[in-house]
Amino acid sequence: MDKVAVVGAGLIGRAWAIVFARAGLAVSLWDKMDGVADRAMGLIGSSLSDLHAAGLVNEAPGKIAARVTPAATLADCVAGAIHVQENGPERVEPKREIFAELDRLCPAEVVLASSTSGIPASEFTADLPGRARCLVAHPVNPPSLVPLVELVGAPWTDPEAVTRTRALMARVGQVPVTAFKETRGFVLNRLQAALVAEAFRMVRDGVMSAEDVDACVRDGLGLRWSFMGPFETIDLNAPGGVADYVERFGPLMGGITEEQTPYHYDAPTVGQVAEERRAALPLEKIEERSAWRDRRLMALVAHKRGQPR
Repeated sequence: MDKVAVVGAGLIGRAWAIVFARAGLAVSLWDKMDGVADRAMGLIGSSLSDLHAAGLVNEAPGKIAARVTPAATLADCVAGAIHVQENGPERVEPKREIFAELDRLCPAEVVLASSTSGIPASEFTADLPGRARCLVAHPVNPPSLVPLVELVGAPWTDPEAVTRTRALMARVGQVPVTAFKETRGFVLNRLQAALVAEAFRMVRDGVMSAEDVDACVRDGLGLRWSFMGPFETIDLNAPGGVADYVERFGPLMGGITEEQTPYHYDAPTVGQVAEERRAALPLEKIEERSAWRDRRLMALVAHKRGQPR
């Protein structure tokens, strides 16, 4: 049984442990904070029970959870691993420190991947002897429900390390996509940033309420986007495909983007949106609503699995 090391036992680390374990791999889980990896086991078991109830895992939750073992030390965690998935703090210095230690502990053939949401691998691997085997494998939260993983190497990352990581991610049921070069925030966050910024602008400029902007995505764009991306969407929105779409709507869409100046999250608009959201969902109910979101995601994933692509 191949072994994967998951470094960091927070929300993302626990979800990664589920991803690898449900695919039949042994998982070693370590966290620098005492007791965190041990406590994570209960949360992993609970999440697996939810996945089983939703029909997203066929094995007994306990059998899958048994493949995950908390490690006492980082050295124990990575010993014998074919892949390391790091899930530490979103700051450059801690990542430099942990990757230096991982590079020292792991054999040269082991890929070292970071789950960072926006820090390029070039910022924390430049000085490592084994920097060619380092890359970003950025998941969508939580990876146990949302399968996309962005693979982003540094300029010096060996293409073979990317190829092997892509194969591993496909093997464990994720959907890997590969960036040809580093960009600020990677691709998924850049797409999300454009939509979120425009949503704030619509509220700032008095065009629409936060609730109705959410409805535009939830009950409009999001329905199509749960099955296809923007290019396929526009390809189907004109009889002659993409070229026809651009001929018909290019001037309109291009004119809109000319109006979309950089948005810097001004305090009054942020406050207005926050006030609307707290009226709709008090802070003390966020955890409950997050659990509801995860159940809805489980139902959507189960539905999509049963549909032809």
